[in-house]
Amino acid sequence: MKLVQQVKTQINMWAILSFVFIVIILLPNILIAIHFFGEPNENWFHIKEYLLFDIFYNTSILLVSTGVATIIIGTSLAWMITVYKFPLRNFFRWGMILPLAIPPFIGAYTYQGMVNYTGFIQSTLRNSFDLQVNQKYFSMMSMEGTIFIFTMFLFPYVYVITKSFIENQSSSIIENARLLGANSFETFVRVVLPISKTAIVGSATIVMLEVINDYGVVKYYGIQTFITSIFQTWFAMGDRESAFKLAGTLMVVVIFILVIERVIRGRKQFSYSTTKIRPIQPKQLKGVKAWIAFSYCFTIFSLAFLIPFVQLIFWMLMTYERILTAEFYTLVKNSFFAASVAALIIVIVGLIIANYSRIHQGLLPKFFARVTVLGYSVPGAVIAIGVITIFLMIDRNLGSLFKLFSIDTTFVLRTSIVMLISAYVIRFLAVGYNSIEAGFEKVGTTFTEASRTLGLSTFRTFLKVDIPMVKGAIIGGFILVFVDILKELPLTMLLQPFNFQTLATRAFRYANDEMISEAASASLLIILISGICIFIFHKVLDRGEAN
Repeated sequence: MKLVQQVKTQINMWAILSFVFIVIILLPNILIAIHFFGEPNENWFHIKEYLLFDIFYNTSILLVSTGVATIIIGTSLAWMITVYKFPLRNFFRWGMILPLAIPPFIGAYTYQGMVNYTGFIQSTLRNSFDLQVNQKYFSMMSMEGTIFIFTMFLFPYVYVITKSFIENQSSSIIENARLLGANSFETFVRVVLPISKTAIVGSATIVMLEVINDYGVVKYYGIQTFITSIFQTWFAMGDRESAFKLAGTLMVVVIFILVIERVIRGRKQFSYSTTKIRPIQPKQLKGVKAWIAFSYCFTIFSLAFLIPFVQLIFWMLMTYERILTAEFYTLVKNSFFAASVAALIIVIVGLIIANYSRIHQGLLPKFFARVTVLGYSVPGAVIAIGVITIFLMIDRNLGSLFKLFSIDTTFVLRTSIVMLISAYVIRFLAVGYNSIEAGFEKVGTTFTEASRTLGLSTFRTFLKVDIPMVKGAIIGGFILVFVDILKELPLTMLLQPFNFQTLATRAFRYANDEMISEAASASLLIILISGICIFIFHKVLDRGEAN
């Protein structure tokens, strides 16, 4: 009874709008769950008997190997750059984030283009040194090559989150370890890693979710995973029911990963035992040690950003005259339009749900907040299948209305940009919401309550007080969502309307058709825009932390 009364007191405009958005987020997943438990067909029996084990095996190898590799590289870089001073440390501090600007599928075809028979490396060995090499050692199209690509372009997730955590720790932790006789390696292994476990596990989970969501790398390198199987089942075989069952099985894998993350994290939390906190002061490295640290950072930066970026510039200079046509500018316009509109909608929806969760306490607001972040843990291909099904149902049910306007009743919304943007909103709402929620947590509710006491309505308080105070978080959320959508491939490939392509889909199609040089212009533009946005976001973030 008390719970019912609490829910009634929380029913208002914010609650109703939040409820509508939550239903929209949940609906595709509910439909997938319904179809997952439906009657299987012959194709599904064949997939389950002959293919499912290999799909599980390949996906598991990619997840575990990439997770371990990104943890090793990300945490070591975070430790080294936070605790020590060495040449170009200040550049590497933010430069190690730049690999996030390169979508993994662009890195995949760039590296394959460099190491194949006609690529720069083999051509140089043949022409300059008269060396013939064994081709099996110069192909990225293998499980090892796929793991390398994922590691190089996803480790910044671990680096950024772990670095932020270490920077916020007290310097006394490291000083006490050194006083007790521990060297740098022992301090890192015995002290830093245990207290950073939550940050490391959380960031590694993000990496694994990105690996699961990827379509471009595994498709181009010929690795059979859940995502490629869903694409093949849906498009090549025209079997929607088996695609639903694969999507449902993949959701079970995602849930398993999230449960394992929660178990590994445990309930241990590390907090300060004193209010006198001294931030970690980097120690100056000298001589050989300084150059070892520099060399390690420069090697990772070169492999993850500099080398593929320079190669793309070279290819772009070879092909830009025939690529930079009116059609290319249409791709730019399409990409900016879809990303901007979706990011704007996400910011608005995120503001509404975050504001409701902030000004009300109880189970319902907490539930809304939890569901909001669900979309980012769901692979894009899974969301796409659910969204397609919903829009097909809407088209069929509105058939009589469409006929009044002489509109084809089969594919009205199904072939519109509305469906693609809806899927973007469901997939990336968590990214914008988390940024806005963090902004609201920072400002608290004191000013909101004061405004309400002075007679302003909740809505006017929201417009005149709350939004100006979290303006930085709103801008940050918009930038993060914009960059993610600009790079998104699986959702766009599945849901793009007829004659609507983006920079990401065009780059992938060029690469898939072995026109690697022609893919460079679209790829470079994605990287440049993403890199500028990431740089601005983290400079603003650093300034905010300093203040």
